[in-house]
Amino acid sequence: MTQLSALVVAHNEEVCLEACLSRLTFADEIVVVLDRCTDGSKAIAGKFGATCIEGAWPVEGVRRHAGIDACTGPWILEVDADEWIDAALAAEISAVVNADSTDFHFIPMRNHVGGRWVQHGWMAALAPDLKGSLFRKGHKTWGMERVHPNVSFSGKRGPDLAGGIRHNFVNDVSDLIKRFNRNTSLKAEELVEKGGTAKTRSLARKALSRFWKCFVARKGCREGGVGLVISILSALYPLVAHLKAEEIRANAAGR
Repeated sequence: MTQLSALVVAHNEEVCLEACLSRLTFADEIVVVLDRCTDGSKAIAGKFGATCIEGAWPVEGVRRHAGIDACTGPWILEVDADEWIDAALAAEISAVVNADSTDFHFIPMRNHVGGRWVQHGWMAALAPDLKGSLFRKGHKTWGMERVHPNVSFSGKRGPDLAGGIRHNFVNDVSDLIKRFNRNTSLKAEELVEKGGTAKTRSLARKALSRFWKCFVARKGCREGGVGLVISILSALYPLVAHLKAEEIRANAAGR
């Protein structure tokens, strides 16, 4: 009987997929959503007996729910291809699934820049430090935003797990900036589609408060130069996305 389904959504993730899936064999089944994959991701998933769902889903929430629908277990562990579950966390997850009466749990994220675990300063604009990755089927709903979709939960929240997921986020600061550039471009497209507008001056003020939150309140200052970069990028995220949206509108109007 399937009790726990491990779900991974992948888009050309052959570089990291095997390392991820090899740490999910404690689950009763593995489901891999292959979103527009043109590399060897399917063959790697096959090595682990995974159920593969293939297609093209431009909107993240739609492809996430395609994977959730394919899971047969009452409990789902949703893991990205660049995330690792170690043995201690796997044992903790199994214990929760076998004995728990709640509906969802959040798991700490150990975001790594290269081989370094950067523990402080994160905001969801770059990478969350806590995710609702373990849930009963039907109790997690993804939004339809292009980047960092909203996620809602229903039912009873259980305690956060003690162990953490290793998130192999980026290789270096250059990759961190590339991720910021990509995400702000996607957010800009979403703002244009929804007709969202904001005043540049108010976003500039917001950037200052976000920087304080990351660098001081969330202790990004403890991470040295990397913490400073993370705080700056998190602070600038809404402002840069807004400016990119204005550029898209101007180009579309032929200005």
